[in-house]
Amino acid sequence: MQATANSNEQDLTLAPPTPLQEFWRGFAANRGALAALIVFSLIALASLLAPWVAPYSPIEQFRSHMLQPPVWAEGGSRQFLLGTDELGRDILSRLLHGGRVSLGIGLASVLMSLLPGVLLGLLAAFYQKLASPLIMRVMDIMLALPGLLLAICVITVLGPGLINTVIAIAIGALPGYTRLTRAAALAEITKDYVTASRVAGAGNLRLMFVAVLPNCMAPLIVNASLSFSSAILETAGLGFLGLGVQAPTPEWGTMLSAARDYIQRAPWVVTLPGLTILITVLSINLMGDGLRDALDPKLKKL
Repeated sequence: MQATANSNEQDLTLAPPTPLQEFWRGFAANRGALAALIVFSLIALASLLAPWVAPYSPIEQFRSHMLQPPVWAEGGSRQFLLGTDELGRDILSRLLHGGRVSLGIGLASVLMSLLPGVLLGLLAAFYQKLASPLIMRVMDIMLALPGLLLAICVITVLGPGLINTVIAIAIGALPGYTRLTRAAALAEITKDYVTASRVAGAGNLRLMFVAVLPNCMAPLIVNASLSFSSAILETAGLGFLGLGVQAPTPEWGTMLSAARDYIQRAPWVVTLPGLTILITVLSINLMGDGLRDALDPKLKKL
C-alpha cells in the first residue's frame, strides 16, 4: 500500500508536457510523416551542402562522356554515379545544385505570399465594410485563373528569370492565404477572449497580431507546407516550359525540358530529375499531413 501511495505521489508531481513535446508526440505518431521528415531533411541538407558535396561543377562539360549511363547500368562508371546528360554534365551534381534553386524558390515564394496574405486576410476580417469587399473581389478575380496559368501570365509580363519566377508563384498563392486567414480570423473575432481584450482597450492592431493571429497559425502552417510542394511543382512546370530559371543554371524542371528529346535513347536523363521532384513533393505533402494531425485539436488522440 505504501509503495502504491508513493507511486501515485510521483505521478502527481510529474510535469505536464510542454507544447513542443505535445506537438512532437502528435507529429511522430504519424509514421509516414516521420519518414517523410527524414527523407526531406536529407534532400534539403544535400542541396544546402551542394557546393561541397557535389563531385563536379553543375555546368562543367565532359564531352567524351556525353549521355553516359548511371553506375548500375551497362556502360556506367564510378566517375559519374548517376550518369551524364546530353552535354556531358554530371547529373548528380546538377541535381544537388538544382535542389538549392528549386527549394529556394519554393521557400521564398511561400514567404512572399504568406506575409501579405496574412495581412490582407486580417484587414478583410477586421474591416468588413471598408476593406473586405475590395480585397476579396480582387482575390476572387485571381482565383478565376489556375495557379500555373496565372504564373505564366505574370512571367509573360515580367520576363523569365529566377526572381520573376518567385514573384509569379507568390502572386498565384496569395489568394489562398488571404481567404484562409480571413476565415480563421472571423471565427476567432466572436470568441470571448477577443471581446475581453477589446473591452480592456486593445486596438485593432493589437487584436490582429497579438490576440487573433497566434490562434490562426495552425491552418496557416499546414497550408504553407502544402503550398511549398505546389511551388516546387510550379517551378518545375515553368522551367519545363522555358519560362522559369534559364540555362545554364541547374533546376529540376529545366533539366526535364532539356532531356525530353533523349527519353528513349537515355531514359535516366529524364527519370532521375522526375524521381527527385516526385520524392521531394511527396515527402512535403506527407509532412503536411503530420503537421495537420499535430496542430488540429480535433484530430489528436485522447
